[in-house]
Amino acid sequence: MKSDYHFKFEDLLVYQKAMSFGEEVDQLVINFPQRELYALSSQFRRAADSIALNIAEGYPGSDAQFVKHINHALHSSNECVSANEKALKREYISYEQREEIRKQITIIQKMLTSLRSIIRQRLKK
Repeated sequence: MKSDYHFKFEDLLVYQKAMSFGEEVDQLVINFPQRELYALSSQFRRAADSIALNIAEGYPGSDAQFVKHINHALHSSNECVSANEKALKREYISYEQREEIRKQITIIQKMLTSLRSIIRQRLKK
């Protein structure tokens, strides 16, 4: 549902993809064993959510601040790669699910890296 109130960072495609990714991970970990509730499930969800949260947090600041938050988002996406691999090794997800998550992380990382490059170019001027 569309809000009557709009924030500029919500227009960023990478933010939208990161938001969707966080929701997909949230649904994925529902099937993890109960013993992982406060371990891998929680860590995976927090890392996935952190990608969009860092984009939003850094957006209204200076270019240098935004680059810092984009880096945090990239670090969180790397953490998702590790959590995804742990989930596969523990047989909580299928190979196909693993590959879909990796595909989405790759897309998000490419977008974040491109955005960071554009901002860094602005900083050099």
